[in-house]
Order: sequence, then structure tokens, then C-alpha cells
Amino acid sequence: MTKYEPHTHEPTKELGRYPDDEIDLRELFLTLWRGKWIILATTVAFAAAGVFYALSKPNIYQAGVLLAPAQDEGSAGGLGGQLGGLASLAGINLGSGGANKTVMAKQVLQSRAFLADFIHRHNLSVALMATEGWDINSQEWVINREVYNPQSGEWLQDEDGKSQNPTDWDLVKKFKENHLSISDDKETGMVTVNIKSQSPPVAKEWAEKLVHDINEHMRQQDVKDAEARIAYLEEKLGETNIAGMQQVFYQLIESETRTVMLANAQNEYIFKTVDPAVVPQEKSEPKRALVAIVATMLGGMLGVFAVFVRAFIRGGQKEKENV
Repeated sequence: MTKYEPHTHEPTKELGRYPDDEIDLRELFLTLWRGKWIILATTVAFAAAGVFYALSKPNIYQAGVLLAPAQDEGSAGGLGGQLGGLASLAGINLGSGGANKTVMAKQVLQSRAFLADFIHRHNLSVALMATEGWDINSQEWVINREVYNPQSGEWLQDEDGKSQNPTDWDLVKKFKENHLSISDDKETGMVTVNIKSQSPPVAKEWAEKLVHDINEHMRQQDVKDAEARIAYLEEKLGETNIAGMQQVFYQLIESETRTVMLANAQNEYIFKTVDPAVVPQEKSEPKRALVAIVATMLGGMLGVFAVFVRAFIRGGQKEKENV
């Protein structure tokens, strides 16, 4: 009687494949250790470059103004206020005059035409395009004399013989990209106007002038429109002999006259200053410590990557030699 011998498997042969698919932590550590000088050199180089870059960037200061809509968003002035009842009966929605003016003012504040006029009105072209920095001791701009001659007040020519006098496009682009930022709170309707500059007092001054100018711009526009409507109504008044229509025209003229008077009487026409700008005492950028840390981490990761690439290439070459 033969003894039954069960079939024996050889798990060691089947399992022998798995170690090749797993990461050998010891070999990984040895690879990093053999390339430690590459990692160290790359990390130190990137750290030094990051520190140099961070120190080469000038301090930037930010001044902000917190604004609130100055007009009642639930009222509609002028013709809309007088004709609101009739318009509602006719199914016409005249909308919220105050809210519409606030939205329009925010768009005008960022428009190319308004900013170009703002820059020229306050003579900001040189400060925007021909300065190298801010002298804290003299409280004056350091002029780049290769671009602008402060004695003659002329813009110089570049190497190609072209004048470096900036266009309105250049001025507005520089102002919006490097200096101006506007944010608004959808829930409260508050608007924050921020101005960045190398000069703390200039940042405060530009923020204040910007708010003042947008209020004046919107006031003058509304007064101009109201006066045009008054002239039109007075012309139509002289063309009619119907007493009822004359009474309507008188009421509309009275409403538009009230609009002009109220506009001229308000110091802050569209935006009311809640928190005025102050001279910033702390820089807002650059974050030099953060720049140095990021550069160091990037250098370390690049060094590790280079070590692994080198090990992979060497491993491939050894396999070819064995074959």
C-alpha cells in the first residue's frame, strides 16, 4: 500500500517575484546618502539665490481705504423718483438708482479713461515710470536719469532712439498691475481701495486722491446730466400751453434742480469713507522669509530628483553591461 504524499507547493519560488516589485527602503536611503553632496549643494545654491532675490526686492507698503455707499440704495432720484408710481403701474422697473450708481462708480474707478485722467491730473507719470526707489531720508523719489531728466523735464530716448515717454496705455497698465487693487464685500456692500507703493506717504496720498476724484467725477457727471434734463424740460415747457402738462414739467424741473443742489452739497457723493487711509508703518511685501524657505525647499526637492535620475541612469547602464 503506497503512502499518500500530498503535493507540495514551492511558495518561495512564487513569492520570489514580489520583493522586486516593492520599494527597498534601505536601497533608497543608500541612494540618497550616496548623493548627499548633490542634494546639499543644490539646496545651498537655491537657498542663497532665494535670499539674494528676497533682499534685492524693495519694500512695498500698502495703504487702504474702507468705503461704504453714500447714497440710499432704496431710492431712485430724478425722473425715476417722480415717475416711479406711474412706471410701476405700467409694469416698468426703474431699478435702484443708488445701487446702480455705486456699481458704476466701482467700474469707473478701474476704467482706463478715468485712471489715465487721474494720473495726468496729479502728475504721476514720473513716479510710475521713471523711478528707481524711494529715499527715506529726503522723502523723495530716486529718479532713473537714463529714462527721465528732472532738470529739463524731458523723457530721454532709449538705445533705439525712441522716446521713453510712456503712453496712457503704459501708465494705466503699470498703475493697475503694480499699485491699485479693489475688493468689495458682497454681503455688506463695503468697498476697499488699496494702493501699493515703495513710499508709505505716497501710498496714503494716492489712496485719498483716488477716492476724492471718483466722488468728484460721479458728482460732476450727475450734475451735468441733471442740467441737461432741466434744459430739455424747460424747452418742452415753453412749447406747451396745457396747464396739466406745465404742472408736470414744473415738478420734474424741481426734482432735477433738487438733484443738482444735493449733489453739490455732499462732500462724499458716491462713497463715504468708513476707515481712512493712514501712512503704513509695516511693509506688506515681499515676504522675504517665505521666499527663502520656498527656495530652499525647491532646491532640496530638485537635488533629490537629480540623485534619483542619476541612480536610474546608472542602473540602466549596468543592466546593459550585464547583458
